[in-house]
This record gives sequence, C-alpha cells and structure tokens, in this order.
Amino acid sequence: MKTIIIDILSVFMVLFAVIDIIGSVPIIIEIKSKHGKIKTLQATLVAFGIMLLFLFTGEQLLALFGVDLPSFAIAGSFVIFFLALEMVLGIELFKPDTVGGSSIVPIAFPLIAGAGSITTLLSLRSEYTIWVVIIALAMNMIVVYFVIRSTALFEKILGKGGIHILRKVFGIILLAIAIKLFLSNTGIQIINGN
Repeated sequence: MKTIIIDILSVFMVLFAVIDIIGSVPIIIEIKSKHGKIKTLQATLVAFGIMLLFLFTGEQLLALFGVDLPSFAIAGSFVIFFLALEMVLGIELFKPDTVGGSSIVPIAFPLIAGAGSITTLLSLRSEYTIWVVIIALAMNMIVVYFVIRSTALFEKILGKGGIHILRKVFGIILLAIAIKLFLSNTGIQIINGN
C-alpha cells in the first residue's frame, strides 16, 4: 500500500511538472483578458478526456506504426528533457500554435493536454500500473480545475517572481525525470557509489 501511494505521488509530481498549470497562469490570464470568461469545468474535462483517450489507445496507435512502448518512452524522455530545458533556461524550443480563443482551444488543448503531457503519460505507463497513472492524472485535473478558477488569486499570491521560480524548480525535476526514463528504458544502469 505504501509503495502504491509513493508511486501515485511520483506520477502526480511528474504530470504536475509537465502540465505546468502554475506556469501557465500568466497565459490563462492573458487568454481570459482577450476572450472573456473561461469555462473551467469544460476545459478540465475535455483535457482529462483527451489524455485518458490517448492513455488507453496510444499503445495500439503506436503498434500501427511498428513502435514499441519502451522506444516511445525514450522518445518521450527527449521531449521531457527539452521541455525541462525551456523551463530552466527560459528559452523557447516548442513554438506555440496560434489558435482561436475558447475553453477547449487553447486551454484544454494544447495548453493542458499538449504533446508533452500526452507523451509523458505513455512514458509513465511503461513504468507504472495503469491505475496509478489514472489516479495521478485525476488528481492533477482537480488541481488544474482549481488553478484555472483561481488564476487572479494565484497571480497575487505568487507574483511574477514566484511563478518564475516555480518554473525553474519544476524544470530541474523534469530534467532528472527525463534522465530516469531514458536510462530505465534503455537498460543502462548507473552504479550507486554507496
């Protein structure tokens, strides 16, 4: 039981870092100011649905292209690595899509359920049981819902400096996760010096 809880928390933290809803607060505030009210529940449920759909059908989709899950997990580790570099170095490697304003696009997709989070879900599925990933994803969607509802409050509490620091911290965590995913799916083992 203790191991399952630790696994859920680990997956939760990975997804929390990749979804980066706190770091997306300024973007959400900007979209809100340009397009008016955001339907928080709708955006959250659609993002959750997209990620669940890909979690369950992603493996079959990969099979159509002759790609196995460990290979996809390694590719995913590179995506996570580059996302982490963006967060740590403050550079832009992934160009955002220019889309119309609504709760579904761009909030649900690609801001929440983007390429990074979908890739991470499939990578995590190779490491953890499906139920651990689903529970951790559901927990993240609850956080996403409350963060979107409270964007103005978060901006006041954290300030631009606080959001900037959080992005850097989660970027470093993501770097470590990317390396772990790469090593565990290639079979490379690092000998512990202890």
